[in-house]
Amino acid sequence: MRQGKEEAISNIEQAIDLISVVKEIHGLNPQELNKLLRDSENFTIHFVTEKGLEVKIDVEKLAGCLPLHLVAVLLSSDRDEALLRYLLCGIRLLHSLCELAPRHTKLEQILLDDVKVSEQLIDLVFYLLIVLNDYGQDIHDSSPLPLLHSALVACSLYLLTGCISSQWQDLALVIVAHPKVDMFMDVACRAVHIVVRFLQNKLSAQHTDICARTSPTAESVISYLCQQCEASLQFLQLLCQQKPFRERLLRNKELCGSGGILFLAQSILKLHAPHFVESSTIMAALSRLKAKVLSILLHLCEAESISYLDEVASSPGSLDLAKAVALEVLELLKTGLSKDPKHLSASSDKTFPMGLLQLNAMRLADIFSDDSNFRTYITLYFTEFLSAIFSLSHGDFLSMWCSADLPVREEDATLDFELFQAAGWALDSVSSSDLSNTTNLEFNLMPNNNMSQASYVHQRTSLFVKVIANLHCFVPNICEEQERNLFLHKFLGCLEMDPSKLLLGFAFVSGPQKAATIHRNLRSLLSHAESLIPTFLNEDDLQLLRVFFDQLQSLIKPSELEENQVQEEQFYVRSNHMDQADDITRQDMMDDKDKSVTPSGLKEIDRDVQNVETSGSDTSSTKGKNATDKLAERLRESTHAGVQEDEKVKTVQTEEKQRRKRKRTIMNDEQVAIIERALLDEPEMQRNTAAIQSWADKLCHHGSEVTCSQLRNWLNNRKARLARASKDARPPPEPDNAYAGKQGGPQQCHSLKAPDSPGQETSPSNTRGTRSMSRINTSENPQAPELIDVGTTEYVQCKPGQFVVLVDRRGEEIGKGKVHQVQGKWCGKSLEESGTCVVDVVDLKADRCVKLPYTSEATGTTFEEAEQKIGVMRVMWDSNKIFLLRPQ
Repeated sequence: MRQGKEEAISNIEQAIDLISVVKEIHGLNPQELNKLLRDSENFTIHFVTEKGLEVKIDVEKLAGCLPLHLVAVLLSSDRDEALLRYLLCGIRLLHSLCELAPRHTKLEQILLDDVKVSEQLIDLVFYLLIVLNDYGQDIHDSSPLPLLHSALVACSLYLLTGCISSQWQDLALVIVAHPKVDMFMDVACRAVHIVVRFLQNKLSAQHTDICARTSPTAESVISYLCQQCEASLQFLQLLCQQKPFRERLLRNKELCGSGGILFLAQSILKLHAPHFVESSTIMAALSRLKAKVLSILLHLCEAESISYLDEVASSPGSLDLAKAVALEVLELLKTGLSKDPKHLSASSDKTFPMGLLQLNAMRLADIFSDDSNFRTYITLYFTEFLSAIFSLSHGDFLSMWCSADLPVREEDATLDFELFQAAGWALDSVSSSDLSNTTNLEFNLMPNNNMSQASYVHQRTSLFVKVIANLHCFVPNICEEQERNLFLHKFLGCLEMDPSKLLLGFAFVSGPQKAATIHRNLRSLLSHAESLIPTFLNEDDLQLLRVFFDQLQSLIKPSELEENQVQEEQFYVRSNHMDQADDITRQDMMDDKDKSVTPSGLKEIDRDVQNVETSGSDTSSTKGKNATDKLAERLRESTHAGVQEDEKVKTVQTEEKQRRKRKRTIMNDEQVAIIERALLDEPEMQRNTAAIQSWADKLCHHGSEVTCSQLRNWLNNRKARLARASKDARPPPEPDNAYAGKQGGPQQCHSLKAPDSPGQETSPSNTRGTRSMSRINTSENPQAPELIDVGTTEYVQCKPGQFVVLVDRRGEEIGKGKVHQVQGKWCGKSLEESGTCVVDVVDLKADRCVKLPYTSEATGTTFEEAEQKIGVMRVMWDSNKIFLLRPQ
């Protein structure tokens, strides 16, 4: 009993001694401590205090007791300024000892090799961050707490690099393996968020009675807060670059599902310094802060295991918050792109890197615009600015987007955080009543020159093209119908606005020449984009830019730009016509010069005009008449066009037909067929992460790389598409379709009816297989009837002998053929249970070596093998991918 009391008293005395030691020697930097240790005996240093007292300190015992001592003080003391000041002294001393550990075996054994002490160090950081989460409420602007708090957040985080590992990959593994990893993520992000709020309070106008005079004191304090905030955020950013930490963070419901990261990002993106615009140090620090938080969002959005944007969209609150962040990103882009690089080059200070703010913002804009939850939102809030960019004078546009060089480019940098100096500056500042003589603290910025000038410029242009391609892309089975041509309509409407309000200091062309300038800029961008393939841009995005260019070119004429009413009428007529023509190729509408004005062609145009007159809020007969006159005029012009113009039209038709085949897919036909067969055995694959990973690896051997995130999104979109198709499926045909009603057999396939059939209306189809089908009249099948264009689809009963069209998973035509069998078994498989039919292919459009969706030894694995084994290309095909062709 007596021995226990003596140990308790000894511990208390040791705690009192430790407090004195920490206060006395925390100001010794690692070099000074190292010198004292070299001159010491038995690892005991002799130190003379400020009062002249000589103190002996056993550094070995100090290193072993200090982490647990700081935890005890943290848990037992009042949460006041004195506590924060002492903890900062302790963290500073502990860091110096960790710095010396590799040079002294005894320190290394205690601080780095002793598992118990290492756990105490990690617990100290975790508990300290928890305590720091309680600050931030009702703290006066003149209080020293913001300085101490911001320093403690940064210093405690970077203490982990000294006591665990300076290698970020190793540090991430240790943190992820810790049982309290979720708690660490939560409290670390919240602590950084509080520091951001402290900084915002200092920058805001209502707290700038001193800042308004831009005194050295105010600027030095704000500069310090910026540095501590940047250091803390950089710590999280570097961890997010490590895959284990990033994937663990994505599973944190509080930070990802509930929007914790988004709240932090929104606060940083809203930081502004109106009173310090002349301070290049502060403005550069704020820019790097925003670039780093955008980098964190990018790493989360590009993760493979879990779709961050899907997690965000899982609740209305987090989705609204994400849209607010997206709006801040767009505002950053507007601000950055509205500055003339030629004017910036004279005033830019290259000694302070600004970070890749603009490039990261464009990367996020690319991601947001390619996501169905954000595409419409981006279209509504960013199209006006995009139209202003295309309204620039041709010279300015070329220098901004079609040049391999820019007068000024962004430079990224890593803050070389020095814990000892950061803690010392804060302690000196709060101890001194006069900061006017305090030296400003400036950390080194290590440039990250991983990108050449040309690479930066080309990435910038490619992202610009991708945003346009994403906004103009329309996939019928995924996108909502109201999204069709929404970007094109919005863009055209914004061209009538004054762009000079959005892009200050640039030259613009007005009047009739404006349309010609826009056309010229688009054409130059298209030409320049071709040179960026395949290193910076893919062919799919370039094709979408071509589609946008062609459609916009057909809707605006230089001479008609001033005639708003006439242009509006022409726009609505042509856009309606264009929407319906998405399912009909020009080759069938205008086979040649003689057929371009056939009654059926005029009938289609007439129907378009009627649609204009009877839809929308404006039903003016004058508008319909003007639109009809314009269309008739253009048809007469096309009738009298020469042979060269006819050939040009055919070329455009071919290119447009190829473009309409573009469906922003991530897998080829073979990969789709493989995953479709896998889904037969595992229909709920999207819920099995291990299965998704396994199949993603397998698919990479059969085409382009498919990531887990891409495959999961594809599976989710497929499930939603099938549910929508089931919901929207039409009932059986009415009795007046007698021919369809008489078809026998249990299997169903789509009927392709002519748009001009009497008594029937046509409407745009949402299916992907509604492309125009050329007529079958081949030598292999002389009895095949002449078949007409694709119209609306409906389900009818298939019957042996019927002529059909086969399409793949993406709706692309594979070939035409005749139904051979719809009931019973084929090669051991039940046609009814598998929902398939057997079809003899007579006109193959795909490659003969394409793998079949259903293979067997009897039929082979490809179309070519099927023909060799059976004598005809007899294949099993999914009934929902078979379209029935009707004879004329």
